[in-house]
This record gives sequence, structure tokens and C-alpha cells, in this order.
Amino acid sequence: MRFLAAAFLLVASAAAQAQYLSVGENAAVLYDAPSRESKRLFVVSRHYPLEVIVNLDAWVKVRDQSGALSWIERKLLSDQRMVVVTAPSAEARQRPEDGAPLAFVAVQNVALELLGAAPGGWLRVRHPDGANGFLRANLVWGA
Repeated sequence: MRFLAAAFLLVASAAAQAQYLSVGENAAVLYDAPSRESKRLFVVSRHYPLEVIVNLDAWVKVRDQSGALSWIERKLLSDQRMVVVTAPSAEARQRPEDGAPLAFVAVQNVALELLGAAPGGWLRVRHPDGANGFLRANLVWGA
């Protein structure tokens, strides 16, 4: 019985951890079904993060930052971890501390490369201009 409970917790824990991919092409079409003949819903740009819901061979069902579900061709996705700024602006710090010197400020909808997590709800990120810093995880989507 303990083995079954432990196995269930392991599966539930793995399911609770979201997987994210990012768009690897300059532009990618999101569809309402896993087929190019289905309805086109949106076009997303390079580095836009998407949460993986279902992974088929050639197609991936994804969720975007608004919560909308759609399908994208797997070949258009990259394993590069990105996040997108959801706050009007996000101040990145040189260290994962509120009082640390400012590293850069990113505006809403800017995609940042996710370099890692830090204790206390901080993320280490890289701005498209190359600047690195730490910002609060609640300022972005895709982590």
C-alpha cells in the first residue's frame, strides 16, 4: 500500500511541474487542431514561451500566457527556456534581493531568457540586449 501511495505522489508531483518550450522561428501559427488544414488562431513570434499540454510526434498542444489552448507544429519549437514580462515593467536586480542595484528594466511583453531559479521567488534572466539580472517570478509568465 505504501508503494502505491509513493508512486501516486511521484506521478502527481511530475504532473504538477509544467513543461515550457519557446517558439524557435521568427513567426509560428497556432491552430485549433493538430493539422495545417485546421483553423488558424494566432501568430506568435520567436522566443514566445508556451506551456506544453499534450506532446504528439509532429504536433504539440500548448497554453499561452492568456490561458488559451492551441496546437503548434513541434518543428517550430525550441527547448530554450524563455519567460515573458506580464507586469507593466520588471526591474531586474544584480542580486536576488529587493535592495540590490538595478541591472536592467524590461517592459511588458518582452521575452527574457530564463537562466535559472534563485531562492525566495527570484529568477535569473537575460535581456535580449545581453544584460543579466534577477527578477521576481510573479512579474513574468513561463517559469
